[in-house]
Amino acid sequence: MRDPRIQKLAENLVGYSVDVQPGENVLVEMIGEERDLLNAVIEEIGKKGGNAFVELTDKAIQATQLKYATAEGIKAWAEYDLIRMQKMDCYIGIRAGRNVNDMSDVPEDKMKLYNSLYNHPVHSEQRVKKTKWVVLRYPNASMAQLANMSTEAFEDFYFDVCNLDYAKMDRAQDALADLMKRTDKVRIVSPGTDLSFSIKGIGAEKCSGQKNIPDGEVYSAPVRDSVNGTINYNAATLYNGVTFENIKFRFENGKIVEATSNDTKRLNDILDSDEGARYIGEFAIGFNPYILHPMKDILFDEKIAGSLHFTPGQAYDETDNGNRSSIHWDLVLIQRPEYGGGEIYFDDVLIRKDGIFVLPELEGLNPEKLK
Repeated sequence: MRDPRIQKLAENLVGYSVDVQPGENVLVEMIGEERDLLNAVIEEIGKKGGNAFVELTDKAIQATQLKYATAEGIKAWAEYDLIRMQKMDCYIGIRAGRNVNDMSDVPEDKMKLYNSLYNHPVHSEQRVKKTKWVVLRYPNASMAQLANMSTEAFEDFYFDVCNLDYAKMDRAQDALADLMKRTDKVRIVSPGTDLSFSIKGIGAEKCSGQKNIPDGEVYSAPVRDSVNGTINYNAATLYNGVTFENIKFRFENGKIVEATSNDTKRLNDILDSDEGARYIGEFAIGFNPYILHPMKDILFDEKIAGSLHFTPGQAYDETDNGNRSSIHWDLVLIQRPEYGGGEIYFDDVLIRKDGIFVLPELEGLNPEKLK
């Protein structure tokens, strides 16, 4: 018998997140070997009258493929998959796999080719901009290990997070999105961080289960050349299978002019992928009440209660500051007291301190109100 929590998640993905309508084509990509959720999603698509298309992906195989790939081969691969993506109305990406580091020994030059020639046209330009999409992880032993939890305990945590009442969260986000749309100056202060920028005229978008599961953020973007100061991220992050820690950026007029980490050379190689990679494409505030600690999985980490992320690379169309890049790297700063605390100011008014919203109209986003 299938776990009823998996069935509920499938119903939410198909009926709420991408809202499948009769006759719509839905591409379901499963990265990894787990099949229960995949089968449940296919069933729900059928119940809604949609057409399910399935892609099974193995990251270890893909790593081997990329090691020997040429630019011409990646272009042909992208052209083939782009045609399929253009025929899709919806996309559901389920990401599992046994080892998050499967891609770590793919040469950096091959990953740059893959990101620019495949990911950018197929996903950033077509899937993100022209389909209804949602991506999520699957609760397997590998993820439990990253979270320093038993598999059973992690599954309980996962379903609390993913089957949250996102409609309730959506309503609570209105006040923050409205405030961000009216804001000019932002200042972020934490240990090692003193950062200032403008979000005037950029807008703000709510995230409450339509694009990501788990979810819980409102995002905008800085005016491209307005960022000045330093930021010291305190959540470790994976990029192309490599772990980065203690990332610190210094900005002058929007550009990252100094970048250090536990692997400073590799970090700067990524930031040199193209001109836009040294500018910021997203600023977001996270508040999922069940996600408290980083686990090197950005779908979870960027939603951590009391966090924010400040993202080098491509801007979203909905909050477009004009930055273009093959990179979009969500990097997380947690401001709860156990991570050093910190403040966010909008137009010189304190809106969040030590991870807790202090304005009355924003208190609905604090953990006790969202659970």
